[in-house]
Amino acid sequence: MTRRIFRAATALTTTALALSLAACGQNAEGGSKEKKSAGDGTIGIAMPTKSSERWIADGNNMVEQFKKLGYKTDLQYGEDDVDQQVSQIENMITKGVDVLVVAAIDGRALGDVLGQAADQGVKVISYDRLILGTPNVDYYASFDNEKVGVLQATYIIDKLGLKDGGKKGPFNVELFAGSPDDNNTGYFFQGAWKTLKPYIDSKQIVVRSGQTKLDQVTTLRWDGGTAQKRMDDLLTKAYGSDEVDAILSPYDGISIGILSALKSDGYGTAAKPYPVVTGQDAEVASIKSIIAGQQTQTVYKDTRALAKQAVQMADAVLNDKKPEVNDTKTYNNEKKVVPSFLLDPVSVDKTNYRSVLVDSGYIKASDL
Repeated sequence: MTRRIFRAATALTTTALALSLAACGQNAEGGSKEKKSAGDGTIGIAMPTKSSERWIADGNNMVEQFKKLGYKTDLQYGEDDVDQQVSQIENMITKGVDVLVVAAIDGRALGDVLGQAADQGVKVISYDRLILGTPNVDYYASFDNEKVGVLQATYIIDKLGLKDGGKKGPFNVELFAGSPDDNNTGYFFQGAWKTLKPYIDSKQIVVRSGQTKLDQVTTLRWDGGTAQKRMDDLLTKAYGSDEVDAILSPYDGISIGILSALKSDGYGTAAKPYPVVTGQDAEVASIKSIIAGQQTQTVYKDTRALAKQAVQMADAVLNDKKPEVNDTKTYNNEKKVVPSFLLDPVSVDKTNYRSVLVDSGYIKASDL
């Protein structure tokens, strides 16, 4: 074969290979996904656990909304097992999902598997809990997490009458926070702490246990049983015959555990009423507890709206559009500032649960 014929043959082979790769949705650099038409594609949805009703609602809401747009979905729950969630995401990538929506069990444990996703051109939307320590997170959909803590702490201050003017107190308050491996925990606590601190500094609020640092008050995996045990210990060691006036609880499941400890200590009577107990997620069990005069408050986060936002983000990505965001400065995951869309939380108690939760269809009246 002459040099000229060899070059011509090589050029034809290269052209044929390029066309073949293009037909497969790849390029010579590798990793790019085939462009999808509207409503075409599969979405992998990785949720942390079914032990909380809110995550079940989140998953179901997204599946329903994605299907309305014509997308297929693969919904998996990790049941608070980090290795299991990693394996589930790996399987989704292997099966060829086009976008991943991930609510992480451990925000720092997904770097390697999301690297695999990036290699395959799979976009990643971090859902409610920010994924940390990896550049392979494209967008973040959540609520204004610091505001959640502000709402909880403000409610305590209002119920104790500290905003009415004058020197009131001292009131005994104990602090609880969420799981140390959830990035949201710090935001919730930060919002609550900055709101409570002026009253702690003025000694109108006293934390008798002395446990005021985040690493002293976290609750691994947001577990109600763990919170119940800690509350038992606090009552035994720090209170004796004295009473606690309010408890900052970051989540309804933790609140239920705290209330169990309080009941065992004799709270819930006319002589020893329940303290103010906050919460988050407006779970049915806690709304029932609020109606019964046990838990006092919760923070409502409309998971239907959050699911809708994540679906809109994924749909935009798959159609080569830029998803809507409203925060490009706050959420730094240690590798990048992740473009985010934040929704507003709402404080709920006995006075407004019906108008906020029931009338909006979030909870059925029959469930209460």
